[in-house]
Amino acid sequence: MATNLVHFEKQDRAWWGVVSEGGITPLADAYPTTAALIEQGEADWRYAREQTPSVDIEDVRILSPITTPCRIYCQGANYRQHMIESGMNPDAKVFNMFFTKSDASIASTQEAVARPSHVTLLDYEIELALVFRRPISSAVTVTPDMLADYVFAIAIANDLSARDVQLPQTQFFKGKSYRGFCPIGPWLTVLEREEFHRIDDLELQLSVNGTVRQRDNTSALVFKPAETISELSTFANIAPGDVLLTGTPSGCALRVPPPPVRRLLQLLPERRFWKLFLKSQGRRPQYLKPGDRINARIWSRDGSLDLGEQITEIVA
Repeated sequence: MATNLVHFEKQDRAWWGVVSEGGITPLADAYPTTAALIEQGEADWRYAREQTPSVDIEDVRILSPITTPCRIYCQGANYRQHMIESGMNPDAKVFNMFFTKSDASIASTQEAVARPSHVTLLDYEIELALVFRRPISSAVTVTPDMLADYVFAIAIANDLSARDVQLPQTQFFKGKSYRGFCPIGPWLTVLEREEFHRIDDLELQLSVNGTVRQRDNTSALVFKPAETISELSTFANIAPGDVLLTGTPSGCALRVPPPPVRRLLQLLPERRFWKLFLKSQGRRPQYLKPGDRINARIWSRDGSLDLGEQITEIVA
């Protein structure tokens, strides 16, 4: 049975607890970091999940279940339809697109996200987040049946992106790392070893102001978690509590022009190209504006897993 672990604040003190329909059962000990919870807290949360909840979730402030400092690794264009939408052939893809986000971007699901004043093209990207269990300091080969040895929990993440910084400046790191640009949670869902196969069949859905923008299933991932971690380990160190965002489905606000138009645009001087591109993107009403409300959910179709609901409000 999966366990949902929530990080919360009550009476000016941070706690961890097991969340259920009845509320929250606080853990006996305080764990200052996500890594400490992973490495030292298993007996504590396994005991707590058998106890009667004693805290009303409405009476606490939900914190991010990922503490900093940590590393946030990301996969780009990893759902089949998103690749096609981006002008790529998923059947010809032979390696991952990796990038990182600053841990300054990590936020709770109860924090409003301020759109930077110089950003107009603010985009959303629902993602399944994997939280690492153990350190990796050399290349490893991970198979699906070994995934539980490397992954502690899964969670909802939103890879918010300033497209008018990311693309013209070719700055993935900068354009995706402003403060608040990575809401994670509301909690961590810890799977039992026999449940890890469910990662390959999870529903993702993101809506803005009640209108569904993104919807897909993790079965459409081009690079699955085990092979992704294997590739990542060839060039990156990983610590407990670090995070991997596994890619976003199609339906983002960003729209890449069709191939014939792209070929014509590429004949233009670079400054003219980006001016036309940003002007065309600016006409799209899907980009986020102050006052917008994002709802993101991840769950299993049989109802046995529910990663909660992430609610993010955009402010000026």
